[in-house]
Amino acid sequence: MELSYMEIREQICDVCYKMWMRGIVAANDGNVSVKLEDGTIMCTPTGMSKSMVKPHMLVRMDMDGNMVEADGYRPSSEMKMHLRCYKERPDIGAVVHAHPPVATSFSAANMALDDYCITENIVNLGAVPVAPLAMPSTQEVPDSVAPLLENHDAMLLAHHGALTVGVDLLSAYYKMETVEQYAQTMLNLRILGQANDIARDKIDDLINLRAVYGLKGRHPGYVKYNQSEDQK
Repeated sequence: MELSYMEIREQICDVCYKMWMRGIVAANDGNVSVKLEDGTIMCTPTGMSKSMVKPHMLVRMDMDGNMVEADGYRPSSEMKMHLRCYKERPDIGAVVHAHPPVATSFSAANMALDDYCITENIVNLGAVPVAPLAMPSTQEVPDSVAPLLENHDAMLLAHHGALTVGVDLLSAYYKMETVEQYAQTMLNLRILGQANDIARDKIDDLINLRAVYGLKGRHPGYVKYNQSEDQK
């Protein structure tokens, strides 16, 4: 069921509050956007805690970043990254950027989430690579994520949190929750000393379940990013 214009505004605010409640963002961290039917983009305002975002504060812009509706608020400078996502892949309907603590720690350590230990992570995300270090708020950020969008709906941003995309806002948000849970689980397994991949044939079977479950979005199959070139 398609949401109305006002329902989309309310859903964005609800997702923002959930992100804040889960500790995925703090202070003014993160940003959320949704592509509307007319091709314009609704996004969260800059300088605002996600716990305080209200429907009238949301900003609407066109695909070139020109303001369509603002009511005195300004979009985040990180919208360059969001707009690049929409331009690279027409199937994307929403983008979420956040700083989940454990996943951000992996990004700062330049460690991809590419262990195939947990069935749900394999089906829902696959490997989560790390985009190269880029200066926040500059064109470097969209340029760093663009090459990974072809095969990934979730990625870590080196020293800068995480990015997820989806066909709609709930899909993108659920992937952000999954990225953080994935990171926490892998941290726990490494502390325990038993971060062992599932057998390769079983990994392939799990990846194939995406079609059975009707999951939309990209999935690169079995990929390892934490190996040296001579180990691949």
